[in-house]
Amino acid sequence: MSTIIQALAPIFLLILLGYALKRRGFPAPGFWPAAEALTYYVLFPALLLDKLARIDSGHALGRMALALILAVCTVSVLLLAARRLVHRDGPAFSSIFQGAIRPNTYVGLSAAAALLGPEGLSLAAVALMTLIPLVNVLSVSVLGRYGLGPDGEPRGAGLPGVLRELARNPLILSCAAGFCLNAAGLRLPSALGETLRVLGSASLPMGLLAVGAGLRPSSVGAHVRGVLAAGTAKLLVLPLLTALFCRLLGVEGAAFGAAVIFTAIPVSASSFILARQMGGDHGLMAAVITAETAAAAATMPLLLSLFPGLLPPGA
Repeated sequence: MSTIIQALAPIFLLILLGYALKRRGFPAPGFWPAAEALTYYVLFPALLLDKLARIDSGHALGRMALALILAVCTVSVLLLAARRLVHRDGPAFSSIFQGAIRPNTYVGLSAAAALLGPEGLSLAAVALMTLIPLVNVLSVSVLGRYGLGPDGEPRGAGLPGVLRELARNPLILSCAAGFCLNAAGLRLPSALGETLRVLGSASLPMGLLAVGAGLRPSSVGAHVRGVLAAGTAKLLVLPLLTALFCRLLGVEGAAFGAAVIFTAIPVSASSFILARQMGGDHGLMAAVITAETAAAAATMPLLLSLFPGLLPPGA
């Protein structure tokens, strides 16, 4: 447990630092949106391309991906089946749904790197490639069904739009390029590879600072019920189901660890933007993002300690 806490502490300290800097107005009001855009469109794709181009394809990547898909789909079905128990209000339910399945990729990759090293970081990139299309399609489908348009009426599904967005998503494109290079046995020129590594090394600290800058603690008190529903599903049920499916499918070692870590992380801050754009309850979404990010500092070490096989030696 102590090793897990020591490994994860820098992640949450960086998030806390980002929150403190934003509260102080440092370095400037327009800095944080620009920093987030730089990370999302340049630094993070460089990291993913570099890692996936060099990943050892001998890992049980297909079984790990299947375990993640089964876990996310199971949680989605359970939430939809219990919608009226979770929250009767459609927009609020759509935000709870997002809060239960969407991963914060910055936290996930940072945690995998801290606990599992370079191999874990590469495997977490595979988890990212698996989950981003799935959770986006599911989230937009639910928002299309339960979110409200400007006239207060249901919006309609809007799946063609999300498919177009996925095709332009820089994270998806960089993952696909890395996989193609790996499958073809091609290696990037050393100068280009080193450039990607330098850019990628800046992505995780900058991304974590941006996560902290986006937190809104004042929003949590008004949405306790929804926060508890989303947080329980995301921080407890989803990772435990992932561990179960990994065991059933024979996923072991670092692949098992990366899958559990990537589903034990809090919800992505981008969920707030999607909720606001598609008529979800963006106030509740802000509360869920903030509460899950804070709670994950405690739930992740506790949860990961249940699986000694994925921990560093001496944990």
